[in-house]
Amino acid sequence: MRIGALTLRILRQFIHDKRTMALMFVAPLLVLSLMSLVFGGETYKPNIGLTGQAAVLSKALTKHDAQIVKYSAEEEGTLALKNGEIDALISISGGTPKVILEGSNPTANRAVMQALEQAARDQQISGQAQAQARVSIQPQVSYLYGSADMKTIDRFGPIMIGVFVFFFVFLIAGVSFLRERTTGTLERLLATPLKRWEIVIGYVCGFGIFTVFQALLISWFSIQVLGIMMAGSFGYVMLITLLLSMTALTLGTLLSAYAGNELQMIQFIPLVIVPQIFLCGLFPLDTLPLWLQRVGYATPLYYGAEAMTNIMIRGKGWNAVATDVYLLITFSLVFMVLNVLALRKHRKM
Repeated sequence: MRIGALTLRILRQFIHDKRTMALMFVAPLLVLSLMSLVFGGETYKPNIGLTGQAAVLSKALTKHDAQIVKYSAEEEGTLALKNGEIDALISISGGTPKVILEGSNPTANRAVMQALEQAARDQQISGQAQAQARVSIQPQVSYLYGSADMKTIDRFGPIMIGVFVFFFVFLIAGVSFLRERTTGTLERLLATPLKRWEIVIGYVCGFGIFTVFQALLISWFSIQVLGIMMAGSFGYVMLITLLLSMTALTLGTLLSAYAGNELQMIQFIPLVIVPQIFLCGLFPLDTLPLWLQRVGYATPLYYGAEAMTNIMIRGKGWNAVATDVYLLITFSLVFMVLNVLALRKHRKM
């Protein structure tokens, strides 16, 4: 009888906690649906640039789902490759195809080589294209960024650094700010002459000092101890990780205003963090539905991951990451403003 009464109380507690009910039954369906879209997306179609005599390969490559862009000069194609507009550039020298892979995306690299191998197989069978352009079957392959022996950790490491920084700062900041509210500290601060924006900036600065050391530690450990590929400036890596930390910090404190306890704060993870991880660049967004791509472009983690990849793998500098920096700053400022507005629900001043 007593066990039944206890069971009934717990059931009633869960039923009246709408957020927990949604987490148990709705959140798993949303995450699984997102996984289905990400892993069940279309096959990646490589963008291949052709110059000079390599244009003869256009028909064969297009047949195998490659998207072809023709350039009148090799310098023009090389510039497009550096700007990320194409995945590979093919030219012909002495009858042998010369393939330059962009190199930073293994999925794109495999797609390019697969299309080229299938086109070469068609040549071998027909013999027509080879006779026309005197193209050999085995191409000379080089990499603009990275190399053929680039490890998996080198490809995903820059993205995962951003993911770990964002995730842990979001969780710790959200739970810590929640405790400030549940223990009455925030209420007492609201009763003082301090303005809401001063309270928000004070908390951001206080938590932000620790995020600086966390970002420095994670970045240093990943590069110096784990040996993740580092082609650019460590200073830029620090800048991006710090901006990601500030964005996660302001987002975490914002969402904590709508959580009643630590469990409810953790419930935001599958709804806020997991989708960003799937859409930040671990998987090519080009293979996803257009509406889902736009969702990815609206998340701060996407721009952090893009900047980290440009710095650590491609070795690029300020011009390549400036837009990402400005967008991350914008995200942080927007979340700070929303934090100020969210304090109204606790007490008006």
